[in-house]
Amino acid sequence: MNAVHFVARVMQGREDHMQTIERDVVIIGAGPSGLTAARELRKAGHSVAVLEARDRVGGRTHTDIVEGAVLEVGGQWVSPDQTALIGLLDELGMSTFPRYRDGDSVYIGPDGAPVRYSGEMFPVDEYTGEEMQRLIDLLDRLVAEAGPEAPWNHPDARALDTISFHHWLRQQSDDEEACDNIGLFIAGGMLTKPAHSFSTLQAILMAATAGSFSNLVDEDFILDRRVVGGMQSVSERMAADLGEDVILSSPVRTLRWSGIDGVDGVTVVSDTTTVHARYAVVAVPPNLYSRISYEPPLPRRQHQMHQHQSLGLVIKVHAVYTTPFWREEGLSGTGFSAGSIVQEVYDNSNHEDPRGTLVGFISDEKADAMFELPPHERRERILSSIAGFLGPQALEPEVYYESDWASEEWTRGAYASSYDLGGLHRYGRDQRTPVGPIHWSCSDIAAEGYQHVDGAIRMGQRTATAIHLELSSGLQSTGTAQGA
Repeated sequence: MNAVHFVARVMQGREDHMQTIERDVVIIGAGPSGLTAARELRKAGHSVAVLEARDRVGGRTHTDIVEGAVLEVGGQWVSPDQTALIGLLDELGMSTFPRYRDGDSVYIGPDGAPVRYSGEMFPVDEYTGEEMQRLIDLLDRLVAEAGPEAPWNHPDARALDTISFHHWLRQQSDDEEACDNIGLFIAGGMLTKPAHSFSTLQAILMAATAGSFSNLVDEDFILDRRVVGGMQSVSERMAADLGEDVILSSPVRTLRWSGIDGVDGVTVVSDTTTVHARYAVVAVPPNLYSRISYEPPLPRRQHQMHQHQSLGLVIKVHAVYTTPFWREEGLSGTGFSAGSIVQEVYDNSNHEDPRGTLVGFISDEKADAMFELPPHERRERILSSIAGFLGPQALEPEVYYESDWASEEWTRGAYASSYDLGGLHRYGRDQRTPVGPIHWSCSDIAAEGYQHVDGAIRMGQRTATAIHLELSSGLQSTGTAQGA
């Protein structure tokens, strides 16, 4: 028996020992998008099964307990424009609390000196401040023209998509500090890639999904509130309602769709369960699409598109202290620096917790440099960078933890995928287009709410609506709509 036949026999043997179920829709991925799609389809009377590779729900949201400290390892913030998320929180009876922001912020410029300031604008010299505002105004204008739904339809989409954000900024301004600061909000702050590696059109889309570039640079808007109990609890609540239709520790290996062996619809094979369904929802980030074998293969354009989407790299650092000592100094805990190892730091203390928690972010090439160091030296360098904003007391936390999503088998990066140079205008129009009975649903391809839990929920709702309309066109259901 040759190797190919051996593998085929092993796979067939595994399938023979699995549970086999029938549903109207099978959802791959139990993050906020997949669970929202499942929940909406169930409410509409359709049967569902959700297959999740991890041993937990929540996807890129994860509220963990580390050395007795509750930490938001993944996505966590709620902004006022995230109405889909806010609506779901209201529906689930969940509450939020505001991020602490009283007191001065700290800015570290090219000279390396920390400067306290209040208000939105960094304490830069007059010319740099004028240039920053001019760039913000210019980007706001482009954002208003492009919008979040289809920026590839902008008249200058190709030109904007074939120049890096780094180089475009320097075409607009001769002030390096202004360019670095504006670049920080998109590059380190959101896409977690160097500004020379993604296009200006991608930056415009990122800002458009927040309503404007002005919103994106306003941390009091973007990082407004948090969920009491942690963001992962949103997924946990949805999963609880779905009950046994959420199957954990069950990575999907094969997705067979219409045209194979007379199958009408889809057959999804995971490590524990085979699901026969009318439709499949792939609710994982695009960089994981290729972890599934599709039979027959996806169309050529899908294969190409997926190769032009990738996640960035960020270290999310949590440091917990006996008290929020920075507040005694009249500081908010907020700090920014395009040149520091830690480019952003915020007060991330938990609801009604007397201890103080700081969260800092190290992105793209700075994260590369930190990961080259041994753990003890990396910790020392990162805490020293935080201390540059808030003083020497930051050097000695009770708990220190680094969220490293890039090393997770079922994530492999953060926070969401973006296109390489030229990819967005070339492929963006097809990223949400179903392939036969296969639909795509994740925050990575959302319009409003792109890269946020809000976008994941919007995509789940959007996908569920589309499938419901097709299922309601007179075709019979498969299985039982449990809990409907």
